[in-house]
Amino acid sequence: MAVTTLKVTDGDQGEWAVLRVSGEMDLMTSPTVRQRVHDVVADGRHSLVLDLSEVLFCDSSGVGVLIATRRLIRSCQGRLRLILPARGAEDGSHVNRVLSALGVRRLFDVYPDVGTALDEESRPLSA
Repeated sequence: MAVTTLKVTDGDQGEWAVLRVSGEMDLMTSPTVRQRVHDVVADGRHSLVLDLSEVLFCDSSGVGVLIATRRLIRSCQGRLRLILPARGAEDGSHVNRVLSALGVRRLFDVYPDVGTALDEESRPLSA
């Protein structure tokens, strides 16, 4: 039996809180991401970048966390940006493919990397 792993590291970039998620976002690990997001918001940080470029797998519970995060950030008039790079498989990252397949990709502001997401002049990638 494989061990499900998830790593969440955080850091601040000016007014933005950056959470870098790597591994698998599934039923066992998604609550960790949810808790880290809640911790960031509880600390008064309402501008959040979720770097999902190292997420290898995401199931419906992971998508649920992303949608709940969007709702939470919007409720406090914050900003949420996802990092879903186009590199890798022909359709980009696994998370990008899952969000697109479920028809919810358009709900998120997606950027190819953290630097671009933090640049106020840059625009999100089209859905």
